[in-house]
Amino acid sequence: MEILDYIKGKNDDWIIGSVGAAQPKHRFDFQQLFENFYLELLAYKTPQKILLAEREPMRFLAGFIAACAANCPVFLCNPDWGQQEWQEVFNLVQPNLILGDGDSGGWNRILYAPLPMLNSQFPIPNTIMIPTGGSSGKIKFAIHTWDTLMASVRGFTQYFQVNKVNSFCVLPLYHVSGLMQFMRSFTSGGKLAILPFKELDSSQIYNIEPSDFFISLVPTQLQRLLQNPNLITWLSQFETVLLGGAPAWNELLEKARFYRIRLAPTYGMTETASQIATVKPDDFLNGKISSGQTLPHAQITICNQQGEVLNSNQKGNIIIKSQSLALGYYPEVWKSQDYLQVDDLGFLDNDGHLNIVGRSSNKIITGGENVYPIEIESAIRATKMVKDVCVIGIADEEWGQAVTAIYIPNKSKTSSLEIQNILKDKLCKFKIPKHWIPVPTLPRNTQGKINQQQLQQITDNFLRLNGATLTKPVFAS
Repeated sequence: MEILDYIKGKNDDWIIGSVGAAQPKHRFDFQQLFENFYLELLAYKTPQKILLAEREPMRFLAGFIAACAANCPVFLCNPDWGQQEWQEVFNLVQPNLILGDGDSGGWNRILYAPLPMLNSQFPIPNTIMIPTGGSSGKIKFAIHTWDTLMASVRGFTQYFQVNKVNSFCVLPLYHVSGLMQFMRSFTSGGKLAILPFKELDSSQIYNIEPSDFFISLVPTQLQRLLQNPNLITWLSQFETVLLGGAPAWNELLEKARFYRIRLAPTYGMTETASQIATVKPDDFLNGKISSGQTLPHAQITICNQQGEVLNSNQKGNIIIKSQSLALGYYPEVWKSQDYLQVDDLGFLDNDGHLNIVGRSSNKIITGGENVYPIEIESAIRATKMVKDVCVIGIADEEWGQAVTAIYIPNKSKTSSLEIQNILKDKLCKFKIPKHWIPVPTLPRNTQGKINQQQLQQITDNFLRLNGATLTKPVFAS
């Protein structure tokens, strides 16, 4: 089906957006917005390289579809990027056109800024560039096409055995996790409800039937919602609550299971156009802890360092084959588009469920022993003495690396010694952090992922003030 065909025949109420969540406006004349953008783009003689930075969701989505329909390479952007990040993006992309908020404030103004046709030739037409890599401090764009995104949609609908997908979206649309909620609803004939998370967090919810909708959350959002009794009841009514973006800790999963939240933990990334493995809600409620079974459009293999395929329950490197794989990172196209070897380590159990044990690059080697941060973080959270924690490895002359915990204590008087005393019965001695750094907050992005550069600054400053000898830290979470 052609992109323009999806626009035709849309009912007025397929998209629900907020004009104040207490009174949602069902009709945003999405089609008129789309046509305005589309005609503007067709007025140019050649496809324009577009930065899409619209803040208002309806305008963002209309601009996105218009760019795709006009065969323009489109780069999805975060309107809240800082000056340094925007400069980085401009230098990389050299755009011809910017669609976004104007300096005058308010979203009624469109900023059209045609720039010189620099670096305008790109070998793959009709590309959709989705930002990634923000947690490392350097923005990259994964190269996708309408076909790769649609492969993900087909895999999702087949896996959950649904024809129409109704999505309740509280995640950023410029991020793959938000964009794919739109793609599923828009192309399957379902409904899309869009609500900023801060409004949901304050109990401003739409008058919809939750059992008809999928909702996607990251762990930090789920944690916030489970602190509100009214939202717990509301959330438990959803048929499926997708959970991804960052590793979830055991205590959070157990709490969701206690409240009978129909959680579906997922595994995926920008490069795979969102999830390629998912736990079905019934399996989750029955106690299954994993990242789920592989979706129909993908294949996951576990290999050792020599590339040999491992058997069930053997830990190794994760190799992904998928129809939804990105084609590269702009502007470089990968030479081999058949598979993707990721940094994650895991195994497939006897039921074919994927289990993630850590990241190869994040592995801490201390005194010759391998330590995976996710295990230590889970144990520390289980003490219920911290609000949040991140475990990293700091270069150490004696141990090679020293396990280090940066944490937010539940109470100001909570000491690291108290936490360590509890951990003695739960972890081997070499796994218990040697450095403990209390902080008021951890630098996480909207997806719950740690900003490693900011974490490095926090660690350096703390150790320097406390007289530690600094060497370059090795981050691991």
